[in-house]
Amino acid sequence: MNLTELLPAEWRDELTPHLDTAATAALGTWVAEEYATQTVYPPVEDLFAAYRLCSPAQTRVLILGQDPYHGPGQAHGLSFSAREGVRRPPSLSNIFKELTEDLGVPKPASSDLTGWAKQGVLLLNAVLTVRAAKAGSHGNKGWEAFTDATIKALNERDERIVFLLWGSYAKKKAVLVTNPAHVVLEAGHPSPLNRVGFLGSRPFSAANKALADGGRPVIDWDPAATV
Repeated sequence: MNLTELLPAEWRDELTPHLDTAATAALGTWVAEEYATQTVYPPVEDLFAAYRLCSPAQTRVLILGQDPYHGPGQAHGLSFSAREGVRRPPSLSNIFKELTEDLGVPKPASSDLTGWAKQGVLLLNAVLTVRAAKAGSHGNKGWEAFTDATIKALNERDERIVFLLWGSYAKKKAVLVTNPAHVVLEAGHPSPLNRVGFLGSRPFSAANKALADGGRPVIDWDPAATV
């Protein structure tokens, strides 16, 4: 599995300078074997959905997750998003609760965040695959370097990008954002297991303020919004 060849061309061009060729090839071989021998999420056709829906030039906000949902039918390549028709994951329920408190957006009927992605919200997981029912099972296999390269590439862009880093794992990536054009907004993880730090953080209005201050269009945070 040639991972860089599977990327949209714009992303391939921007990530390649930040990737180790041998390590990326080894990761591709390992991921291909996992897909061939295990039940792996998301489906391979959705592996790079976040990149496909949101080009580097379009990216205005990055929301970083850790790894995909590991239940049947949930993951489709976008961090925190879940497919239509599956039970809403608890973290996403808290995200929607905060969205309502922050901006007054009614609780969405769907758990699919494709509408955000199409507006320039890169919904990126630090690890892009997972074995069924085994959270974190594909960690430390090489995906972290691949997605760190994504953050480094975005950091080099001149137009403002807002990085929403939720939870201790995501916050560690703040060191990769060194360009003063960009804004990092940190909060606790939206998981119900984390009782403080996310609810009340008002990330959506803060992100839009940062975008407006940087002269970029704001996001319509209603996931049902069409663009």
